[in-house]
Amino acid sequence: MFDKLKQLKQLKDLQSMLSQERVEVEKDGVKVVINGKLEVESVQVNPALDKEKQEKILKDCFNDAIKRINFSIAQKMAKIPGMGL
Repeated sequence: MFDKLKQLKQLKDLQSMLSQERVEVEKDGVKVVINGKLEVESVQVNPALDKEKQEKILKDCFNDAIKRINFSIAQKMAKIPGMGL
C-alpha cells in the first residue's frame, strides 16, 4: 500500500514538473509554444509568408512541439519505478 502512495506522490510531482515545462518551436518566423500539459501557450505567425506556406509551417511546428513534449514526458516517467515505458 505504501508503494502505491509513494507512486501516487511521484506522479503528482511529475504532473507539477511537467506543467512548468515549455517547448518552443520556430521555423521561418512562425513560432509555437506548448507546455507540459499539451496546452498551446502562444502562436506567432509570419505575415510575410503566404497562407499555404503559413499553414504548412504551423502544422509542422505543432507536430514537432508535441513530439518533443511527449518525449520529455516519457523520459520523466521512465525515472519513476514501475512506470518505465
